[in-house]
Amino acid sequence: MKDGHTAKGYESLFAKAAGTFWGYTGCELVRMDDRKVTAGLDVKPHHLNMLGIVHGGVYSTLLDSVMGLAAMAVRPEHTVVTSGLNVHFLAPVRKGRITAVAEVILASGKTIMTKGTLTDESGEVCSAATATFRVLEKRAD
Repeated sequence: MKDGHTAKGYESLFAKAAGTFWGYTGCELVRMDDRKVTAGLDVKPHHLNMLGIVHGGVYSTLLDSVMGLAAMAVRPEHTVVTSGLNVHFLAPVRKGRITAVAEVILASGKTIMTKGTLTDESGEVCSAATATFRVLEKRAD
C-alpha cells in the first residue's frame, strides 16, 4: 500500500492477495478507509488487447476489485461477493498508470452498492462502473 492507510483488520488480507488474481494482474492498493478505496495499475504489455489498448477485462477487474474492497470495508466481519457489475468503457489507455477509485453508495441489510471510476495519468475518466454485493455469512478467519 502506498500511503499506509488501510481499514482495520485488512492488513493480513493484502499479505494473502499477492498470490491471487489481484496480485497476478499487478493491482496495487493505494489507499483504503471505511468507505473509499483507491488502487492503481502500471500498464504492461500483457494488459493490452490486440488493438494495443488496455483490455476491457483489465478495466473490469480493477473496478470490481476496488469496489469489492469498499464493500468489504463496511462489513469487515462478513464475506461479500459481487452479485452485479455494470461497466462503461469511455476512453482507451495504451500505456502509463491507471487509477481506480471506489465508494460505497448504500449499505443496507444483505446488499451493498458501490460506484467506481478509472482514470488515466492525465486524470481522464476511462471507465465508470457500479456494482452490487451480496453480504454472506460471517468470515471464518
